[in-house]
Amino acid sequence: MNNMTRISALIILILVTIAAVRAEDGSRLWLRYDRIDDPVLLTACQKNLTGWFIEGDSPVLRAAAGELERGLSGLLGRAIPEARSARRHGTVVAGTPASGKVIASLGLEQKLAGLGEEGYLIVSTLYRGKRITAITASHDHGVLYGVFHFLRLLQTGQEITGLEIKSRPRIGVRLLNHWDNLDRTVERGYAGRSLWDWEELPDRLDPRYIEYARANASIGINGTVLTNVNANSQVLTDGYLRKVAALADLFRPYGIRVYLTARFSAPVEIGGLATADPLAPAVIAWWQAKAEEIYRLIPDFGGFLVKANSEGQPGPQNYGRSHADGANLLADALAPHGGIVMWRAFVYDNNVPDDRAKQAWNEFVPLDGRFRENALIQVKNGPIDFQPREPFHPLFGAMPRTAMMPEFQITQEYLGASVHLVYLAPLYEECLRSDTHAAGEGSTVARVVDGSLGGHTLTAMAGVSNIGDVRNWTGHPFGQANWYAFGRLAWDPGLSSAEIAGEWVRMTFTRDEEAARTISGMMMASREIAVNYMTPLGLHHIMYYGHHYGPGPWVDSGRADWTSVYYHRADSAGIGFERTPAGSNALEQYRPPLRELYGRVESCPEELLLWFHHLPWEHRMKSGRILWEELCYRYDAGVRSVGRLRSEWASLQEHIDAERFSEVSTLLAKQERDARIWRDACTLYFQTFSGKPFPADFDPPQHDLQWYKAHTYEDIPGIE
Repeated sequence: MNNMTRISALIILILVTIAAVRAEDGSRLWLRYDRIDDPVLLTACQKNLTGWFIEGDSPVLRAAAGELERGLSGLLGRAIPEARSARRHGTVVAGTPASGKVIASLGLEQKLAGLGEEGYLIVSTLYRGKRITAITASHDHGVLYGVFHFLRLLQTGQEITGLEIKSRPRIGVRLLNHWDNLDRTVERGYAGRSLWDWEELPDRLDPRYIEYARANASIGINGTVLTNVNANSQVLTDGYLRKVAALADLFRPYGIRVYLTARFSAPVEIGGLATADPLAPAVIAWWQAKAEEIYRLIPDFGGFLVKANSEGQPGPQNYGRSHADGANLLADALAPHGGIVMWRAFVYDNNVPDDRAKQAWNEFVPLDGRFRENALIQVKNGPIDFQPREPFHPLFGAMPRTAMMPEFQITQEYLGASVHLVYLAPLYEECLRSDTHAAGEGSTVARVVDGSLGGHTLTAMAGVSNIGDVRNWTGHPFGQANWYAFGRLAWDPGLSSAEIAGEWVRMTFTRDEEAARTISGMMMASREIAVNYMTPLGLHHIMYYGHHYGPGPWVDSGRADWTSVYYHRADSAGIGFERTPAGSNALEQYRPPLRELYGRVESCPEELLLWFHHLPWEHRMKSGRILWEELCYRYDAGVRSVGRLRSEWASLQEHIDAERFSEVSTLLAKQERDARIWRDACTLYFQTFSGKPFPADFDPPQHDLQWYKAHTYEDIPGIE
């Protein structure tokens, strides 16, 4: 081989290598530490950041050191050396006052006061006449969170001089709920198989476990429930607990505790007892022994999440006991070890009451004040089940003597799975900012959750994850944004969904300002778009039975409160679920100002109109259109808006890597197809009741109603 041939081959190799490095599959999530592409900003950052060092040598601080080295070197496009001291301008120093002399000498203890165990301070200051950046906290985990915050400033092109940033979490326990089964299937999971390879644990630890921990720590998530709420008691046996312990050991340096779902009947199924009665001495002793066994293996085990007496799951009511009896049984077993129990309020009567939306309030409110201090009630954001839009759950603010935690869904069970682009932070924000009026105006759900309204010190927030073993973690590239947004809002429920979207876009896709604004705008519009083509004007639970992917407003067989007709109640007179005193009176579970607001058709927000009212097809809407016409208009607007999303995304091709651009383009095309099916199927079906023609500017459906009823989806993502 001559020299020219060798040179050519070398050039090709380099180009291929560069291409491989630059190829994007989404696996890096928002932790893409690529070189800053603004030359002015890059030069400024290189000038102001010359080195770094960590004071201290704990596992947590070593994790922080690794992140600083990886992040600074990547973002600045050159190796940023670990310094031996802070004697140069531009050194980043991280640690606690107790871990090193430099941080201790800065006299920051007073500024750290009140930041707790996880809060942190990032400050530009002088050390022996040299300009440095200090990242400090009272505890090591705060330092790690501070490091991620500092790197986020660089990733999003923000100022890194003159800093004085204080941050502490408003919520104590911020955790993901994995609905993962021991056979690696994932209930309502749309990103492949479970991340947890139970067969290979504890002997082989997948490198992605560390990447998972890094991603969660970067957004402040400090806990993970590894298993499905439809629990398998086998996870509490010795073999599985040793597997869980291996994960706990990996996650610990990143501040993440592991939790498990506890099947209430475990004493019978794996303990050999004849009963699981929470007041039986043998059952009490069994759970105490089980807790001791767990904590011997996992000293910082977080606790249990429990689904009981719901959808066939066993619980204390099987023995004539209350939810409080069941929760307290487990809380007492965990309390000596510092563990907590999270008892889900997702319950409803198998006998089908007059309104499923009332059931949780009816069962739990009489128990207020009867739960142990280390027990929380985990409440879905709305009273039905993770619908595209619901009012906030009436339990928030209704149990002032009980710690309450919201359960949001990150996976898109009712919102297009991993096919539809639906940014969920506006949904989370809508719930958190809702005013319960529990203690007068300003008694928001966020204040209930962060403990400030009721004086609770145990606070928590949960998100049902959509994380699997696919390369991009979440199936849809934009599904990552919902994971990211949940973590950021769990840390600070006061953040805006728009601000979070802007961060995520710049960290994940592009720092080009115009392109970033376009993508953020797409994200902010996407939830309302989905509501319009799925369940406008307060409609809910009208999806296809089973997979929940497409429309099924005609579903009327099986258990009544699992059908669509139970919820929309369409007839020749009108449509909607009457929840005023003229109907189920679920409205009574809200405070008087909300009863007045929602109870009057004239004042009820139109986005919840059919949630609270059954109205005639001729009802005049604020637009001047009658209800039938408005329904058609909203469905049609949803479809047209997906078309606009496709056009906006197409305009961004030069700013997005080819792999993800193509993937999102394909998914948006599927979303537009699905939106059209939702529109056509629902309007054709409801037309059979209204008897009215489609508006003149309404594109006629492509098929008749029977076609849509018979339609099956061959490409529904997910494993059930």
